[in-house]
Amino acid sequence: MLNFDFTRPIAKELNLVEAKLTENVDSKLSLLNEASNHLIKAGGKRMRPAFALLSAKFFKDDLQEIIPLAVALELVHMATLVHDDVIDNSQTRRGRDTVNKTWGNRMSIYSGNYIFARSLSLIAAYERSDVIEVMADASTKICEGEIIQMLSCYNVELGLKNYLRRIERKTALLISLSCQLGAMLCNNASKNDINALRLYGYYLGMAFQITDDILDFTADEKVLGKPAGSDIRQGVITLPVLYALKNDKHNKELANLIRSPELCVSAAERIIDIIVNSGGIEYAYNVTARFVYKAQRQLEPLPDVAIKSTLLYMTDFIQERAF
Repeated sequence: MLNFDFTRPIAKELNLVEAKLTENVDSKLSLLNEASNHLIKAGGKRMRPAFALLSAKFFKDDLQEIIPLAVALELVHMATLVHDDVIDNSQTRRGRDTVNKTWGNRMSIYSGNYIFARSLSLIAAYERSDVIEVMADASTKICEGEIIQMLSCYNVELGLKNYLRRIERKTALLISLSCQLGAMLCNNASKNDINALRLYGYYLGMAFQITDDILDFTADEKVLGKPAGSDIRQGVITLPVLYALKNDKHNKELANLIRSPELCVSAAERIIDIIVNSGGIEYAYNVTARFVYKAQRQLEPLPDVAIKSTLLYMTDFIQERAF
């Protein structure tokens, strides 16, 4: 695993983001305050704020104007996680009990809604209709993506197109949005610059989610922060699964197991064994590499400033990460 700290050029700004995350979910209602702060205290990679700050750093050194955007993007991400844990009935997130396990589903929904509303107030303060429009469009598609995933569970007839659409809306759009908006808030960024960073974020986001789906089968539970194999236990069909369903000699057995919500739980180890031995993990890594290459190509026309090497490093990190 690469050990270069990609946050070093924006460390000061990320510290400000961390402080303002708590500040921006502060509520006079103690229960709401406690539930909303729960996920913040669990930490996280803060990749969406980092991408916004790094993208802006192509065009300006003073990133104070980007801080509210960075906070808002992380709040949107956190709100989706809180809601996801309710839908999936997840018990752990980032190595801690989820909000729904601690306070129940109703409180989780309310706190997720509250966090999302706080993010919108930060975006509205920019008084930029173009920024609000891009944010609203992405938020709509993210919600649609979650519904698409919900309807896709246990359905072994769906193929690659459905999967790519799901991960686009589940992950790639918010990372793409982070890069795009970071550049949009810089007056000297051209339309071509903004579009290049948007596409960089999109392709890297696709690679990030495929790697995440691989890690669900391969990562250590303590490192991952959630139970290994949790996707398959919920009938979520990811890229390694699709490969095994099409190519493995046990594909008929696998299809019958995945069609059953009960067997996805009771026979999870057998399902995982088939998938891991099918070559699906290696295939998924190859697809990740293709998206990473596309992301790298988007950086070529951008200004040759120091931050460019950091974004190039990020493409390597996405491929090699273990968490």
